[in-house]
Amino acid sequence: MKQLYTRWGREMDPEHVLPEYPRPLLVRENYTNLNGYWEYGFTEEYREPEKYQGKILVPFSPESVLSGVSRQLKPEEYLWYRRSFRLEGWKEKNDRRLLLHFGAVDQSCVVLINGRRAARHTGGYLPFSADITKLVTDGENELVVSVKDLTETSWHARGKQRLKRGGMFYTAQSGIWQTVWMEEVPEQYIKDVSTETDIEKGIVTVTVEADEDRPVEIRIQKPRIYEEPVRMPEDAVKDGMQSGEDREIVRASGKTNERLEIKMDDIVLWTCETPYLYSFTIIMGQDRAESYFAMRRFSAERDEKGILRICLNGAPVFQNGVLDQGYWPDGLYTAPSDEALIFDIREMKKTGFNMARKHLKIEPQRWYYHCDRMGMIVWQDMVNGGGEYKRWFVTYAATVLSWRNIRIKDTHPALFGRKDRNGMLEFVREVKETIRILKEHPAVAVWVIFNEGWGQFQTEKLTGLVRELDPSRLIDQASGWFDQGGGDLKSIHNYFFALKAVPDENRAVALSEIGGYTFRQEGHSACEKLYGYSAYKDRDSLNRAYAELMKKVKKLIPEGLCASVYTQWSDIEEEINGIYTYDREIRKIEVPDL
Repeated sequence: MKQLYTRWGREMDPEHVLPEYPRPLLVRENYTNLNGYWEYGFTEEYREPEKYQGKILVPFSPESVLSGVSRQLKPEEYLWYRRSFRLEGWKEKNDRRLLLHFGAVDQSCVVLINGRRAARHTGGYLPFSADITKLVTDGENELVVSVKDLTETSWHARGKQRLKRGGMFYTAQSGIWQTVWMEEVPEQYIKDVSTETDIEKGIVTVTVEADEDRPVEIRIQKPRIYEEPVRMPEDAVKDGMQSGEDREIVRASGKTNERLEIKMDDIVLWTCETPYLYSFTIIMGQDRAESYFAMRRFSAERDEKGILRICLNGAPVFQNGVLDQGYWPDGLYTAPSDEALIFDIREMKKTGFNMARKHLKIEPQRWYYHCDRMGMIVWQDMVNGGGEYKRWFVTYAATVLSWRNIRIKDTHPALFGRKDRNGMLEFVREVKETIRILKEHPAVAVWVIFNEGWGQFQTEKLTGLVRELDPSRLIDQASGWFDQGGGDLKSIHNYFFALKAVPDENRAVALSEIGGYTFRQEGHSACEKLYGYSAYKDRDSLNRAYAELMKKVKKLIPEGLCASVYTQWSDIEEEINGIYTYDREIRKIEVPDL
């Protein structure tokens, strides 16, 4: 495979890797970024190497070229990381706590501070934290992380990763792939914050979580559109205090762990064209944090013809989407910079898309933050797991049966790669955690529980669980096929047949994957072997075909079509059906004149 680089990867400064504050929904001034060079080593046994093998650039996986390693972690191996950090005057801070945060480590890991266990975590796409207050000391401290990654040899969540890449499956990666950071907090601190908005009543309900019930104050600022992102904690704090009380529109007091309803006058709604965000400050004792919310509502409502439509703030909005898998040739799962994330979202909007379906991956929090502030609607897939998928069943047979509108029950989970009960329980836990982490982002409109039968089981029960966890979003219970008749969307994948919008009395209709048109751009393709659907020899014929497809989609809207998702945003390895090349250098598809 030819190694491609993005412009951000080529220009990256290893001394300042992804320095932006990684948690925009709960920002504190205190922040220590631990990205950069760590030591690394591979072992066949669970034993820290006596001698580490070299340097790895965190947070890039060892399989990526930007990590400086370019080496696959095998299922029978362990990957070890080590670095030190220095604390000054820590013994005098008896009333302070030190928290260590990991954005994501794939798949399972153990974290040691000065030789003592600080955390143990499984779930390669989800963040976790550890209170390391009692494990650190003044001066130098040692941080060690041990990683195990079974990829597709077990039932853990894995997305599109495969040890032997090819076709629609891509290079497996492992280890630390999101920012590692620390923050110092008071003894009693704000653990989390959640918001619920009611645009009809003009109310936002804020819940501040803490270990104890304590007085809390909320100060909400005037809404604004963030043309430029907030990058560091001091910027967020400054924004919350900008112009003093001139920006503050309401102040409310209550207690932690209780719902605090706040009435606001003359609310401003969030839309794709005007993505207004309300910043607010949370004050609890000695702790202070900044967050934000938006006044908006996603729903499915009937139009004047009685057809169910996807609505934003009560008005039908056609969701013109693109499949976004979040892969980069140099960083794999990890974008080489914040600017790279912004580029993708900005170019999606320029191409006419107002929605991105985040496919079988959970991004760092900053990607969702940029969608919030830039007005890009998000459909979020749950990350698939399970055993080996029976391709003859979940791909080939399912494609034909779905087209003929023949519904297959999910009562035989082994056919979907779901034999192990522990894998089922882990998937349920990760669904809950995914929703908890991402539901505060106003751009998220739809939860996609299963994709094309990969690891599917107990679909209706899980649909009920998701509805209970978050009644404010729509649910696509089974994207593509193996629809069980529930959720809010009739979700159709169609790459091979004439497009049609099959009506559904109780759900909105979505073509949740279409297109997949391929074209190889010389000099910007990673592989000699190619994969895709309809192939085109030049960009002119590719663009004509894309324009025709979009015209067909447009004609289906009056018949009841509510959303479409074009496959896909960028080429990935063998799969060359992107609007952009894998390195984001060449736009292969232009905005059609419809």
